[in-house]
Amino acid sequence: MNRRSITLLSLTCALISVSAAAQDLTPDKDAIARAHAKKEYSPYVGREFPTRVLFGDTHLHTAISVDAGTMCTVGQEDAFRFARGEEITLTHGLRARLARPLDFLVLTDHAEMYGLMPQLLKGDPEVLRQEKGKEWYNGLTSGDRDLTFATAMEIVYSLSGPDPLIESDKIVKSAWRAYTALADKYNEPGRFTALIGYEYTSLPSGNNLHRNVVFRGDSNVANQTVPFSQFDSPNPEDLWRALAAFEEKTGSEVLAIPHNGNLSNGRMFSVETFDGDPLTRELAELRARMEPLYEVTQIKGDGEAHPMLSPNDEFADYETWDRANLIGTELKEDWMLQYEYARSALKVGLQLEALFGVNPFKFGMAGGTDSHTAATAVEENNFFGKHSGVEPEPHRWEHIVIAAPDPDLSIMGWQQAAAGRTAVWATENTREAVFDAMKRKETYATTGPRMTVRFFGGWEFMEEDARSRMPAGAGYAKGVPMGGDMTKAPRGKSPTFLVGAMKDPYSGNLDRIQIIKGWMDSAGKTHEKVYDVVWSGDREPGADGKLPPVGNTVDVKRATWTNSIGSPELISVWRDPDFDPNQPSFYYARVIEIPTPRWTAYDALRFGIDMPAHVPMTGQERAYTSPIWYTPGN
Repeated sequence: MNRRSITLLSLTCALISVSAAAQDLTPDKDAIARAHAKKEYSPYVGREFPTRVLFGDTHLHTAISVDAGTMCTVGQEDAFRFARGEEITLTHGLRARLARPLDFLVLTDHAEMYGLMPQLLKGDPEVLRQEKGKEWYNGLTSGDRDLTFATAMEIVYSLSGPDPLIESDKIVKSAWRAYTALADKYNEPGRFTALIGYEYTSLPSGNNLHRNVVFRGDSNVANQTVPFSQFDSPNPEDLWRALAAFEEKTGSEVLAIPHNGNLSNGRMFSVETFDGDPLTRELAELRARMEPLYEVTQIKGDGEAHPMLSPNDEFADYETWDRANLIGTELKEDWMLQYEYARSALKVGLQLEALFGVNPFKFGMAGGTDSHTAATAVEENNFFGKHSGVEPEPHRWEHIVIAAPDPDLSIMGWQQAAAGRTAVWATENTREAVFDAMKRKETYATTGPRMTVRFFGGWEFMEEDARSRMPAGAGYAKGVPMGGDMTKAPRGKSPTFLVGAMKDPYSGNLDRIQIIKGWMDSAGKTHEKVYDVVWSGDREPGADGKLPPVGNTVDVKRATWTNSIGSPELISVWRDPDFDPNQPSFYYARVIEIPTPRWTAYDALRFGIDMPAHVPMTGQERAYTSPIWYTPGN
């Protein structure tokens, strides 16, 4: 054996010795495995709760709707394409595109004479053989602006009549099947959800009782019916019964979303039946089942709260439409307001639950556009209006949006609100998952921006839960999400809420997060209180308990602002300081942005016009979560 071999042998022995010594110091691998048998390194293993919020529009009309079709030429396919992020050309030649695609869309063309207008304008012989069909065709194609407008108004108002003025059953069935097939075509699980739906357009005496109907299933399910219209019955109770019968027949699910209670003159959340009889438990149960959501914000005004009902809430008077009913035929009276706005309806629901044992107004929050242009475009700098008569042009702010017999009650262009969106916490972007999130009310409404909002209620949340970068883990483990019901109050405990929001990167910073509480006392009287829970900056509440305004950086002339105030995210845990375990209550969060330019400021800049002093040029966009309810003994 030479010297080199001896050296290598020595080194090998030394390494073996070192290795053996090292093994003595290395922890037992089996012991490690046993210690971690019930734990995973990845914090995401086994996570089944929703982790991504999806944004969409649950209320959009196209040329298929009879009223929209009098002036809109854009059809359902372009509406789907637009929502998916594609560029389209609108009725008056303007090209349009969203800043970001939506995740889901429900096209809700009016059930009444569904699909008639395209056939009428094509000169369909079967339609023109009817007297009213010929009259409408001549009026809309005359080239006489006044005659065309008068004809369009007649068509719109005909939707509230007892019977359709043109027989169109065959057209309705054909147009419905064409639409459901188109929705299936554009439904792409994982990327874009095209939910099937329509609008039921009850308008008794001009009072808005409209509902958007949404199907969980595909065309095979939806084609087992045709849209239920107000010509079938103007009574929403009959709609609920028809939808319940549809569910029983098909084994699938469907829901309805009421909208614009602010234009119902006290009828949307009435404590009586449609016919004025006392409400029954049966109807209360049916409504609660079929209407899990309420459209709280849209182009025709915001419906969360009213300043007369909530005089201590400085944010209650937002995009308020409160002068009359939908078509201006009946003035608003003060008593009507409590049956029109979401917050007051939630309070009334507590009283009805005490009476019937069921709450018919136990709804979550949704937002929609109600645009009749086929373009779900309600970004403040990309707002295409309520209908094609007020698409962008220099004078649209002073044009009439909704004509009333009394011109003073007509709605003018500048009064349109560029809103809203529905946000859902769904486990995936599919029809089933989006619908299920709506059904369980794990939703929130925004006036347009896509801020991310979480809201959980429970009994054990602590400040450290708000410091986690994954607060939803604690939220679902310790409590219930927005739309949920809290359990019975543990002895001596007050409810705690974990609430957080992140700004929309395209919009303003956040001013504050508030929690709105409503409750009923032992005498059956309801109350409400707004709590500032977490806010930006180093502001302190004043002697009156009010938080000072966040400030305003908007440059109206340039239609811009700076995010030098406010916060990109806010999160906190809040404990109710006024809790009484014997009082039924609800809680929802309201997220407020800093002031940003309104769509009217963008119009003034782009068209080089001066807006009158009464036209608002800034606003504070916001989000409303679905409530969390507490019921004693639940």
